[in-house]
Amino acid sequence: MNESTVRETASTLSGQSSSGNNEDDEPTSSAFKLWNDEKQCILAVDDMPENIEIIRNLLGREYQIKAATKGSKAIEIARRLPQPDLILLDVMMPEMNGFEVCRILKTDADTLQIPIIFITGNNDAINETEGFELGATDYISKPFHPAIIRARVHTHLQLQKEQRKVDQLLENLFPRRIIQDLKFRGFSAPESFNPVTIMLAELCPPENEDNSPEMLTNDISDMFTVLDGLIARHGAERIKSSSYTYVAACGIPVPNINHARVMLQAAIDFMNFFKFSSHSRNKGWKFRIGLHTGSVVGCIIGRKRYHYDIFGDAVKIAVQTSNMAPEMSILVSETTMQLLKASFSFNRFTPPQKPQALELDLYELTQDPDPLFPG
Repeated sequence: MNESTVRETASTLSGQSSSGNNEDDEPTSSAFKLWNDEKQCILAVDDMPENIEIIRNLLGREYQIKAATKGSKAIEIARRLPQPDLILLDVMMPEMNGFEVCRILKTDADTLQIPIIFITGNNDAINETEGFELGATDYISKPFHPAIIRARVHTHLQLQKEQRKVDQLLENLFPRRIIQDLKFRGFSAPESFNPVTIMLAELCPPENEDNSPEMLTNDISDMFTVLDGLIARHGAERIKSSSYTYVAACGIPVPNINHARVMLQAAIDFMNFFKFSSHSRNKGWKFRIGLHTGSVVGCIIGRKRYHYDIFGDAVKIAVQTSNMAPEMSILVSETTMQLLKASFSFNRFTPPQKPQALELDLYELTQDPDPLFPG
């Protein structure tokens, strides 16, 4: 893989432009911003295009409008990312009526959180009751009253925006499946997972730490953001980051038969990013990475400030493996090496001082196989 490919992919993962940003640029602000202020999206569903046009004229300046004239198409759009923030749904439609569309969306874990407002010319109480029982948020009667539709849509979209903020915060704290447990079961119990491959990456700051706190935190944030992107793209889970240390795992909370390969490939991709990164070439940053495979227990800990973490001997060995790794290298335990030796090359590694508690042999990755950066 050439340098330009690495730079382009790394820029995508870190959310930066690949052009115009170099080591001489002023540091970007380290101020933390969790969500953006993009226009919210409304999906308007009506078999009569003229009604959709009315909605577009009423709400199009404030919100992005998507449209569907069939229930099946509405379901397809609702499931597609990025999902709409609100659905305005006509009740009376051919083929599939609004009630059936609502039922399908509200029984799908990926779409049930999208608020639905029914639009109907029938003010029958029985129909309204059925809609609310299916999970509808509100009703708007035809013909439209502009002030009423704007006010109701604004109210429900504000509520949805706040809910999305909560969901985004949860996604930064817990794996997706754990969030689903909390939402649908009300709790998440400790679980054992086996086998799991753990990756522990440690950033090594420059020996001459003359950088300002802002530049230091910007550098760490940049590198952790790249790791976040790599971990997500490879289908693994970030467990936590603390100071200069980043912990990720594959096989938890969802099993993955390729757990060892996934974690090693993510580590290789980060190593390739680092080779061409100004953080290492011009600023003196280094890294070391350790991998180990074993069983862990995963659970939510804390009483006021919650976070998800993993525990067990496998975690301790991953930490020790990372500590033993030379700078700018990837070290794996014998257990992990046995799972990967058919596809990757390793040399046995003898650390200067091996901890007595570490009984496994260690192996250093000795090749740079083709990375799995998406093109």
